[in-house]
Amino acid sequence: MTSTPDRVDELLAAWQAELPEVLGPASELTKRVLLLAGRLDAATRAVLPELGLTVAAFDVLVTLRRAGDPYRMRSNELTHALMMSTGGTSNVINRLAADGLVHRDPDPDDGRSTLIRLTPEGVALAERAVLVNTAAHNEVFADLTPETIATATAALRAIPVPPLPPLDPRPAQSARSRRPGARS
Repeated sequence: MTSTPDRVDELLAAWQAELPEVLGPASELTKRVLLLAGRLDAATRAVLPELGLTVAAFDVLVTLRRAGDPYRMRSNELTHALMMSTGGTSNVINRLAADGLVHRDPDPDDGRSTLIRLTPEGVALAERAVLVNTAAHNEVFADLTPETIATATAALRAIPVPPLPPLDPRPAQSARSRRPGARS
């Protein structure tokens, strides 16, 4: 079956004509995955404002909701799961706390740590946001058959995705203990 050339075909043809050595076996796959990721990201960004959410706030809410009841995580675990900086995570949590969507609780197992917990309003918004986002993503794939989606999913599953590095459970060292020659 022959398909009509699309943006990726045009891009690859241009590189083939101009600098063919930049093309490798995975060039087309890479471009198609990046364009699809962009469409999915755009679909998410289009629906979040109607919920009053930024992408970062959405990520925090759904990460906590996905953690399961009681919908809470240590702040460092949340930062790691989101792949954000501690400062960025803290800023988002501050906004969500001000909106009554999350609450900070002291960690009973570690006095130096804080647990971030969804409030009932946060749980409800997280669930609504996931449903709205899923519908937006389904629209991106609306013209595809279930068989095409299953085939693409199986093909992508065959590509190994490296796991995220584990969290270091040791507390951060103080500046004094990192100095050369500092005593323990």
